[in-house]
Amino acid sequence: MGNLKNKPGSPNLGTVVSVRGSVVDIWFEGRLPPIYSLLRTGMEGQIAIEVLSQLDIHRVRGIALTPTQGLARGITVEDTGGTLQAPVGKEILSRMFDVFGNVIDRQPAPSDVQWRTVHRAPPPLARRSTKSELFETGIKVIDVLMPLERGGKAGLFGGAGVGKTVLLTEMIHNMVGQHEGVSIFCGIGERCREGEELYRDMDAAGVLQNMVMVFGQMNEPPGARFRVGHVALTMAEYFRDDEHRDVLLLIDNIFRFIQAGMEVSDLMGQMPSRLGYQPTMGTELSQLEERIANTDTGAITSIQAVYVPADDFTDPAAVHTFSHLSASIVLSRKRASEGLYPAIDPLQSSSKMATPGIIGERHYTLAQKIRRTLAQYSDLKDIIAMLGMEQLSLEDRNIVARARRLERFLTQPFFTTEQFTGLKGKSVSLKDALDGCECILHDEFKDIPESALYMIGAIDEARIKARPESKPKPQAEMEHAASMHES
Repeated sequence: MGNLKNKPGSPNLGTVVSVRGSVVDIWFEGRLPPIYSLLRTGMEGQIAIEVLSQLDIHRVRGIALTPTQGLARGITVEDTGGTLQAPVGKEILSRMFDVFGNVIDRQPAPSDVQWRTVHRAPPPLARRSTKSELFETGIKVIDVLMPLERGGKAGLFGGAGVGKTVLLTEMIHNMVGQHEGVSIFCGIGERCREGEELYRDMDAAGVLQNMVMVFGQMNEPPGARFRVGHVALTMAEYFRDDEHRDVLLLIDNIFRFIQAGMEVSDLMGQMPSRLGYQPTMGTELSQLEERIANTDTGAITSIQAVYVPADDFTDPAAVHTFSHLSASIVLSRKRASEGLYPAIDPLQSSSKMATPGIIGERHYTLAQKIRRTLAQYSDLKDIIAMLGMEQLSLEDRNIVARARRLERFLTQPFFTTEQFTGLKGKSVSLKDALDGCECILHDEFKDIPESALYMIGAIDEARIKARPESKPKPQAEMEHAASMHES
């Protein structure tokens, strides 16, 4: 190995000594590259390797971020002299990138961008904002019952087809419309179909111009999937620290980040921890999550989709993720089947912001009353199913009437679904949402039919919807019924 000495000023070159899947050992005669250094080899440097450990004074072990086909012992490797970098700047808006910062939307690469390392430290405590501020989404059920924190992290739990993507899309739309912020979507281990559909949906909704999308696809090596979250965070930090803008960072799915780290750990030969997870899982997740913060210049607010393995909330991946979240939003298939969109389960969802000291006494009291009413209705459902409403006491009937009206008032037409539903999207302020819930709890709407409260914005729309002139004339109804009967 002694024939590969580097002259002063020449590139730092090494030689591949072993290749085991994505794990590559490289011999360096001279200077040993530091941890996280990016090495390039293969034709035109298309194979990228990140150094993860130094074995001795001459050998490093790295994980390939690209497929290793064609890599063999004896091939020369060049030390780039730096780490994996991400493009930042105004030019990256409305574009889609991979883990190396290459554009993947079939358009020319942005010209005026800076490149920054993806390995950055979290903001120091001295720069962090100490006051808790609400992050208004314009979505009634979230703002009232599980308020999000500006600069906080919310977990979005849900299976397929219950409205996760629609909810994320609506939040992006409201973020751009209300807060004049930037949205960054980070797909970790995403299917290419999901990425392509999301790109088209965002374009159709008109929110792409203030959005950046970063994808590490499911078929890519674990090293690339593991680093794509850091790339998205580096972009988010630029808009927070340099542009002083608020950023909404959407991560789908944080469990796949942990899973990619587990694969890297196994490949590197580390001793697995409980249930096969990597021994460094807590550290790796913290290094990512702690960079999502509220500082004196701006805030990165994150909403993360979380997959819970086998619905076991004691799984180490779920436990470690929960410790970082300030709010949990649980989507329910049952509510989706009932047409109550967004299909958020208000009794299973929660937020650490829902305390009198942060959201105020009135908001806190109202939220507690709403939860109590909905919980009592949930308990009465079995009796109603078996014996009917007639067997309930007058007080219980009033509780059921309030709960059903609350459930319908907490539905909302979304801007991003206008083309499918034909209903104009509504963004509702926190004040209007609280006023509406208070009116329902005080039985001010007990004479108005439940259907008038379904898929509206502010509560005043229910009165307009319930007016006789807004309904079809009896004659028109009879003609419609007759035509249906004939057909």
